[in-house]
Amino acid sequence: MAKNKFNQNWVHDHINDPYVKLAQKEGYRARAVYKLKEIDEAEKLIKSGQIIVDLGATPGSWSQYVRNKLAGKEGGGILGEIFALDLLMMEPIADVQFIQGDFQEQEVLEQLESKLRGRKVDLVLSDMAPNLSGIPTVDAARIEYIIELAVTFAKAHLKPNGALLVKCFHGPAYNTIFDLFKSEFKTVTNKKPKASKDKSSEIFLLGKGLKN
Repeated sequence: MAKNKFNQNWVHDHINDPYVKLAQKEGYRARAVYKLKEIDEAEKLIKSGQIIVDLGATPGSWSQYVRNKLAGKEGGGILGEIFALDLLMMEPIADVQFIQGDFQEQEVLEQLESKLRGRKVDLVLSDMAPNLSGIPTVDAARIEYIIELAVTFAKAHLKPNGALLVKCFHGPAYNTIFDLFKSEFKTVTNKKPKASKDKSSEIFLLGKGLKN
């Protein structure tokens, strides 16, 4: 009974969520787009001509936003390149090159690297989150692991002055993850966009400029 009530409350909140309504109106696949939009507008992350990788991209709202920011090429298309990776299938998005698979696996990395043709990336985005168990220590370890993967990927593929934006959570792993960012990036900031629900412990970490 309690679970049904929770589900009803969630559905009610979701239907009445202003960001859900805005996403539907503007043609975005998820309300998460407005988290990236707010951070991008504050930090000027996404610029014409960039090469951008979106990790854990499905359903694709972040890639949609990036695509819209890079649009403007004469005759259509975009100024720059977008590579989206996810274990799950993603409905196609114009001008977004999608690779399905685990970015830790050599075969998937080789697909990406063949498309990059030796070029480094300007920006790595990760809205990835693990399946949470509700057990703080277990969830902290899972969150830390996913962010470590994103940092390792970024170190291998970013330009020296590139940036990495990841979803994180306040909790037992937060300080460890923040310290990891501090050890790898010249500047580190945390962001709590308005579209991130107040009751959520979700926060975003932004690292700019690789240290070595």
